[in-house]
Amino acid sequence: MRRMTFLAIDVGNTRLKWMQFASPCPGAPLMAQGVEFLENIDKLAEGDWAALPAPTCMLGCIVAGDAIKRRVEEQMELWDITPQWVVPSAAEAGLTNGYDYPSRLGADRFVAMIGALHLMRQSGPPRPLVVVMVGTAVTIEAVDASGKFLGGLILPGHGIMLRALESGTAGLHVPTGEVCTFPTNTSDALTSGGTFAIAGAVERMVAHLRSHCAQEPLCIMTGGAGWKMAPSMSVAFELVDSLVFDGLQQLAAQRYCLQPAV
Repeated sequence: MRRMTFLAIDVGNTRLKWMQFASPCPGAPLMAQGVEFLENIDKLAEGDWAALPAPTCMLGCIVAGDAIKRRVEEQMELWDITPQWVVPSAAEAGLTNGYDYPSRLGADRFVAMIGALHLMRQSGPPRPLVVVMVGTAVTIEAVDASGKFLGGLILPGHGIMLRALESGTAGLHVPTGEVCTFPTNTSDALTSGGTFAIAGAVERMVAHLRSHCAQEPLCIMTGGAGWKMAPSMSVAFELVDSLVFDGLQQLAAQRYCLQPAV
């Protein structure tokens, strides 16, 4: 196989994150990485991407919509490369997609679960997974030890919760409060309420999966706001910043590499 460099892109509702690897194969060295807010992505071709070695393959995950995707693809025109975007399927890279309509599952959810499965299988014997992404929205997925996605939850992230309260309740404003056990002011009450709502949903999914599989799940958390949740979690978890990129690497290994993903 000729030498390939691999560009992985994760486009969320707020930011675009990218990593370039020396190849799409497992364990390839990271060459460069960056992040850009969506309002600034039109500067990538003349900015961070201008000095990159031209990638020979690309795979991306996007939830921000077609208009944003077109803007990203316009920035990629500086290279002779065909953009490839993940579309969830019924089964890929070890994950069996149990969604009623598999292609309607969010691409970020699909890719993150594939990344989590890879990490779980590297770390020891198979066990159930709860995969949590904390961003603009929060998703909480249940995956059994065989790799079957059983179902998941979607709830508002911190910002959406607080803005909803601000717009629907007289006298409340988006706070800069702290998370505490017994809040005694409105700012702390709002911040603590949103944080504990997310933590409680994670705890409930862990309990459901434990009961369903008769085995203690591994909980993996990712997302731009994951670190905010860490001090308030009552279940054991691993915080993995690169989970979507781990999943993109596994998918790229199957699509572009002679060596299969493991």
